[in-house]
Amino acid sequence: MIRAEKPTEHIYTVSILTREIKTLLEETYPFIWVCGEISNYSVPASGHSYFTLKDQQATIQAVMFKNQKLKLRFDLEAGMKVYGLARLSIYEPRGTYQLIFEHLEPEGAGSFQIAFEQLKRKLSDKGYFDQQFKKPIPFLPLTLCIITSETGAALRDIIHISKRRFPNCRLEILPVTVQGAGADIEIINAIHLANQHQKADVIILARGGGSLEDLSAFNSESVAEAIFQSKIPIITGIGHETDFTIADFVADLRAPTPSAAAELALPDKRVLIQRIFELQKRLDKSISSLISNLRHTQIFLTSRLKSPKMVIYTHRLKLEDLELRLNHQIKAYFENHKEKIRWLADSLYSKTIKKRISDQQQYVKMLSNILTHHFYVLFQKNKAKLIELTSKLEVLSPLSVLNRGYSISRFALNHKIITDSSLVKPEDQLETILFKGRLISTVEKIDG
Repeated sequence: MIRAEKPTEHIYTVSILTREIKTLLEETYPFIWVCGEISNYSVPASGHSYFTLKDQQATIQAVMFKNQKLKLRFDLEAGMKVYGLARLSIYEPRGTYQLIFEHLEPEGAGSFQIAFEQLKRKLSDKGYFDQQFKKPIPFLPLTLCIITSETGAALRDIIHISKRRFPNCRLEILPVTVQGAGADIEIINAIHLANQHQKADVIILARGGGSLEDLSAFNSESVAEAIFQSKIPIITGIGHETDFTIADFVADLRAPTPSAAAELALPDKRVLIQRIFELQKRLDKSISSLISNLRHTQIFLTSRLKSPKMVIYTHRLKLEDLELRLNHQIKAYFENHKEKIRWLADSLYSKTIKKRISDQQQYVKMLSNILTHHFYVLFQKNKAKLIELTSKLEVLSPLSVLNRGYSISRFALNHKIITDSSLVKPEDQLETILFKGRLISTVEKIDG
């Protein structure tokens, strides 16, 4: 049995050994460049980023503190391949070593491109690029607000094209820095200022071409937010035709160049004038044709229309005929009774004079009463009939109906009488006949 003896050399405690190893590693590898793939990425409440950096054979724990992370142009994600400058350090309580990164860059694509893709994906998920939020561009803006560099060629191109296409449009220029530190803040302030004044109908946000880094102000999330919140529609004309920025995706309309933005914002005045002349000629021709058709229709309908005066005249003739017949009947009645009286008078003389006179007087008196009664009854009957016919005639008279405040509505083209509102459509032309005069109207709304 081998018995171990107590060593005579120095014995390390765990903490001392760990501290010496930590000092040795940190002095040997003060700053090193390391590349690998991020996995197990997490961000606790402190805001620091903890992750594992790995390759095909090994893994190592890593951390990037909040202050260093604020300097990155992109967001760290699991699965991203990166390289960066780090310090090697040992976490003494657990005796594990880790990398503390001071700076990170994406491997392959640059940080600007990664940041661009990440922000594009983020805003797309929020709906900033959806067509339903795009504001329509006015056909003919009275005031155009231009947000760009006051010394750039983009401003000169926009002014030149605006004056050529529609010189009546008022141009309002808000000069800003389009690249470098603080450029995004100036662009945001200019958009807010234009919205506060509410004088412009359209905003053109423009600048010339450049690298992705030069266009970084237009790839800012805060600029995208300002464009999305703008009440005034915004047209972007940034860089060249192949350049795309986040501002282009959020804007209400994207133009490939600043010059194209001015072309899209303003119509060509000469083309509009020519179009107006053409439409005026077509309108004059259409109106002349319509008036001619209506005149022929009026003549045709007038020839078929029976005059209300003629209707009244016809009924008046009928009434006069009835009156004449009534008079003839009365005369005939009197003639018949006169003959009967004469016959009675002749028979009176065949009796004793006094007796016959007395009898005949009684009889005459009786006949007279009967005659008077029959005459009165017949007269009242014919009078009532005359009044009834006169009343019916007045009721049937169209002028009588119109005189009481009523009117007759019919279609202006075919003169078809309207009895149901369902037969009428909006924009139909109607003719309303009153007691005095007529009205031509167009239907705007149908109720019932």
